[in-house]
Amino acid sequence: MTESTVNLSTKICFGPSGRAVSQEIDNDLLDNLLQHLSMERNANVQYFSMSLWFQERDLNGFSSFFIKESKDEMEHAYKFTDYLIARGQNIELHSLPKPIQKWESIEDLISFAFNLEAELTISLQQLYSIAERSTDVRTSVFLDPIVESQIKSEDEFAHILGKVKFSKGNPSAMLIIDEYLSKK
Repeated sequence: MTESTVNLSTKICFGPSGRAVSQEIDNDLLDNLLQHLSMERNANVQYFSMSLWFQERDLNGFSSFFIKESKDEMEHAYKFTDYLIARGQNIELHSLPKPIQKWESIEDLISFAFNLEAELTISLQQLYSIAERSTDVRTSVFLDPIVESQIKSEDEFAHILGKVKFSKGNPSAMLIIDEYLSKK
């Protein structure tokens, strides 16, 4: 870009954090990004709790699978905070509900986890829609790989739920699924 094409008299916008930004975030989009951040953090804590539940029952494959999922959700939360900070925002973390720690069955737990993933997918789709409505291409581009990863994660939980449901609580089948998950 040559010096003659840059408008030096254009006023620079600053976000709430004091960081220079070239495009402000729509308030509705910002609220929903912060809400989704809380959802990612909640999933992190819930999956950690689920990992402990399996570990207490010596189902280490399930436990390691949920520890990995917990870490993945925290990584997603980091991505959202990094993005929001890059967009000049302050991050206000909200309190999280206590995770569920008691389950009647493995199927109930996996069903809950699948629904948690489905809710995250819906939230991402809503974020994408709001970003498009507010012509915030930056956010759409940011969300693209996250949406793709989320769809894969939801599919994986559906696959595991199918295996668990098919096993009908048979202990031998659960041990086979546990072994399968230990290799993921």
